[in-house]
Amino acid sequence: MRQQEATDVSRRSFLKGAAVAGASLVATSALAGCAAGQAEEETPDWMPEAWDYETDVLVIGYGGAGMWTALTAADEGGSEVLILEKAPVRGGGNSAINLGEFTIPVDEQGCARYIKSFSRGLTPDTMADAWAKEAMRNGEYATKWGLPWQQNEGTLASRYTESCEYPFLPGADSMEIGAIEGYGMNFWDIMDAHRQELGIEVLFSVENEELIQNPDTKEILGCYADYEGKRIAIKARKATMMTIGGFEFNEELKNEYLKVYPALGFYGWPYNTGDGIRMVQAVGAQLWHMNCMIGGANPNFQDEQYPYAIQLSPKTDNFIWVDRTGKRWRNEKASSSPHVGWHQYLAFDDGICDFPLIPTWAIIDQTAFDAGRLGPDPSAKLARGMYAPTLPDEVGRYPGWSEDNKAELERGWLKTSDTVEGLVEQMRQVDPDMMDAETLRASIDRYNAHCAAGDDPDFNRPAESLLPLDNPPYYAWPIYPGGCSTLGGPKKNENAQVLDVNDEPIPRLYAAGCFGNFAAHTYGISGGNNAENMVWGRIGARHACTLDPWDAGTASS
Repeated sequence: MRQQEATDVSRRSFLKGAAVAGASLVATSALAGCAAGQAEEETPDWMPEAWDYETDVLVIGYGGAGMWTALTAADEGGSEVLILEKAPVRGGGNSAINLGEFTIPVDEQGCARYIKSFSRGLTPDTMADAWAKEAMRNGEYATKWGLPWQQNEGTLASRYTESCEYPFLPGADSMEIGAIEGYGMNFWDIMDAHRQELGIEVLFSVENEELIQNPDTKEILGCYADYEGKRIAIKARKATMMTIGGFEFNEELKNEYLKVYPALGFYGWPYNTGDGIRMVQAVGAQLWHMNCMIGGANPNFQDEQYPYAIQLSPKTDNFIWVDRTGKRWRNEKASSSPHVGWHQYLAFDDGICDFPLIPTWAIIDQTAFDAGRLGPDPSAKLARGMYAPTLPDEVGRYPGWSEDNKAELERGWLKTSDTVEGLVEQMRQVDPDMMDAETLRASIDRYNAHCAAGDDPDFNRPAESLLPLDNPPYYAWPIYPGGCSTLGGPKKNENAQVLDVNDEPIPRLYAAGCFGNFAAHTYGISGGNNAENMVWGRIGARHACTLDPWDAGTASS
């Protein structure tokens, strides 16, 4: 199959070519039977005898990366697009429930220099250069699609003081932030409306995809999938784009690859279960950045109905944090990055052959319990994670924390007792054998003494925040590293093409978003996940649309 020369493609040139070729901008339709050009040929045993759906570009995963891929392929590329999504309705992934911030570099060379600085050689220079060049257009594309946004010199999380995680590195002053009004929820509503206007079809509740690969040319021709009770075959005439997200909710993969575990602090899209890892490995893809993640630390109650983390914040300062044995270990009022704050949980204790800070425990007394709602109020202006107000119940939306905290207490999410010894027994239901009652009692007594003195010589917590734990009963909940997403997935090149173990592109296979994020060593780009979706979604879609259909009867390049 001949690949046309890749160029910077404008919408006008793509649509002109599409008109000449008679291509349609509307969604794929269901078709039975093989392509007309192969009808009289014998079907190879590795190819489906019939195709249930056909399309030019197949997008697997309907989050932010899938959205940008689909819209670019249809609007600029004049291609038919079909999207597969695991969730039963809506889609959106983490992009629909995050803060809606995206990176806007103000200098291309400076941006590339910053990426190369924090990635420590683990992100190829060609990738950094390509990302920086395309990211310069993020504001242009946000405006093109009617997103209400403004450019800021800092992030919401940093109170608009910093626009990247490592402002001291070369090139950091090139990074700025685009902030979408209404956060990720509004981004998704606007962009999904454009998807519908373009006639791009989404199949929901699709699972167990398996890529279809030509064993001779190694081309990806489409995929099998489970849909509406049967196994279907989907032809992707030009390319398949994997935008399937991370593996935040796959315990086996997290335990195998992440630097810390258990990492239960992810509050995002629970359909991110790493299905794509198996899919790309089966066709010879190389994996990269599997040990990288974005996050801080958050509570998780290991509830089957709500498996994701739920962020808590006491309304008074009558609280401390302790490690697994009951020792206080930090200034609880110090700010911690929601992107790289998990690094402090990397400490490993050979004395217990484990991570002593996982889980960390928050301890409060009745004063803090009575002070107000500990968890998220979904009616608040800023609601992210699975309690975002526009999420439908069908995707597992969390309805919100009770105002008096009692429903969660009855559910067993909060451990409680009138005594420290009784509290430890409750905590050991979550983390057996680690918590020591004498150690925890000593930590509480020492902290209360600091409160009485108005000074914390152990961790320099501000004097005004030193409020004692002296009003039993006590309450506790576990905190785990995690937050936004994992980053690992298939290695890709500057065209967003997935690479095999020899760093050669697997023909017609692309990836974008947190399924093989290009960031490595650490996560340095604030707004980088949304920018990752925008950059590689657009780049990959443009490149894929230059391909001739594999069923056109010519040899592949």
